[in-house]
Amino acid sequence: MVNEATIWKLFENIFDPEVPVLSILDLGIVREVHVKSKQEVEIVITPTYSGCPAMDVIGMSIRMALLQEGFTQVQVKQVLSPAWTTDWMSESGKQKLKAYGIAPPNHKQLVCTPDAFQEEEAVQCPHCGSYHTQLVSRFGSTACKALYQCNDCQEPFDYFKCH
Repeated sequence: MVNEATIWKLFENIFDPEVPVLSILDLGIVREVHVKSKQEVEIVITPTYSGCPAMDVIGMSIRMALLQEGFTQVQVKQVLSPAWTTDWMSESGKQKLKAYGIAPPNHKQLVCTPDAFQEEEAVQCPHCGSYHTQLVSRFGSTACKALYQCNDCQEPFDYFKCH
């Protein structure tokens, strides 16, 4: 019989279609697993942002994986509250992003400017490691990423936005 721990382990092999190096566990979008019987399971997921188009593919991947394990009644429920945050991402997932060439999310830092203190994101280039980077566009290849360019190596790169 498949138990809850087995299902969590199974999710290590379901990947985000937009960032294929991240499992749904790396992303932290799986909130709950409820095994209701030998045939019935409910999975609760939270999208990285409301309207994320990858969630349909992820939901279908979850259903397919669980059907292969013998569950005939699979419910994938999306919840929006509490809202997903990059704090839910695994550290391993953040390292996988960096190795893939996407800057992982950073928390904003307080920076002193000539006029005042303000919060800014310190975004490190995943190619050369420099923090001498600039925002090119608030939206990168997907809505959850921004496009940056490194001022040192001149390479453009996606940054997984912190939220």
